[in-house]
Amino acid sequence: MASNTKIVLRKKANKEGLFPLAVRVTKNRRSSYMYIGHYVNLKHWDEKKRVVRKSHPDSDLLNTLLLSKLSEANRTLLELQSDNRDISPNQIKKEITSTLEFTSFSEVAKDYLKELESNNKLTRLFSDRVRINHVLNFYKSKQLMFQEINETFLRRFQFYLRNAKQLSERSIVNNLVVIRTIYNRAIKLGVIDQKNYPFGTDKIRIKFPETEKIGLTISEIQKIESLENLSQSQNHARNVWLFSFYLAGIRVGDVLKICWSDIYDNRIHYRMNKNSKLVSLKLPDKLNPILDSYKSFNGNSNDFVFPELKKANLKNDRDVYAKTNTATKKFNKHLKEIAVRAGISKKVTMHIARHSFGNIAGDRIPVQMLQKLYRHSSITTTMQYQSNFISKETDKALDDVVNF
Repeated sequence: MASNTKIVLRKKANKEGLFPLAVRVTKNRRSSYMYIGHYVNLKHWDEKKRVVRKSHPDSDLLNTLLLSKLSEANRTLLELQSDNRDISPNQIKKEITSTLEFTSFSEVAKDYLKELESNNKLTRLFSDRVRINHVLNFYKSKQLMFQEINETFLRRFQFYLRNAKQLSERSIVNNLVVIRTIYNRAIKLGVIDQKNYPFGTDKIRIKFPETEKIGLTISEIQKIESLENLSQSQNHARNVWLFSFYLAGIRVGDVLKICWSDIYDNRIHYRMNKNSKLVSLKLPDKLNPILDSYKSFNGNSNDFVFPELKKANLKNDRDVYAKTNTATKKFNKHLKEIAVRAGISKKVTMHIARHSFGNIAGDRIPVQMLQKLYRHSSITTTMQYQSNFISKETDKALDDVVNF
């Protein structure tokens, strides 16, 4: 079987006047082509050396990709020859491409997203899908190979996110974390060698920046509690927010799933959506007026306390997620209006109810008790979270020094 492979530039231009790069497989003077998904101008192609010229801004990345594709094709071709298999160029192409099913970042990422969806991790699914699209839009092709994801690529990607997309440092880190996750999957699949790993202490370090968690003070919450003449929608948003705050910052997705049957013995019993933990909390007296105002609108114990999920298909996680997301946006809109009415300059959202509980808890409650109220698995998580709000000791220390 007289066969060979070669890197070529095909002479059929696309609409932009650029020409496709490919690996040519030839047997008995008959050829088949495997396109790698990238196009270059003729002036950037060195026909003699069969490489992309250095005048192209991505020459190093493209040449690395081409060599990688050629090497993979040759390896598969040698295996076919060792088996003495007499097949056509098109069959050779099919054999080669079938061994490279998950070679691109896009393919491994697609598999990763499917796994998130099958495990009903919808919040992460939708956020990570956006981050993966950031990578592919930056690269301007779905044919991004792992050999191309090196330190240079990642630093340019960070610059793109910071300047073109104007993302925060935390959001940039979240994008890098997704790339690292998918790269690790590719290593396990045998798509890329560990030696090419671009992350580490001496390469691209992923370091989460400190984030400021802002919570409302007691006086600010009292202003919200005492507001009068609110619209029906504003009053409803306030009730849902206070329900969350009074119960140590229950997440809005869990608040909306609370049914009347979950409330008995003056306690609320529910399973957290985030980690399926069972939770039982005493109902604070402040919650009774809120609950009483909704009882007349509910027919039986299986009804939701709040109405947002009444028309949701509870067997369809996507539908529940979508309706919860829509409700949260609506609540946040009305909470912004409430903040203006109350003279609060801080951004008031559903999630800030959790921060507000932490802010007021401050140094008042032992960290072990806070761990139970927050439903954290690790006390370290609680300590890290609460470090945003505990300032009594540092305030006193500062006063001790400067008040002389």
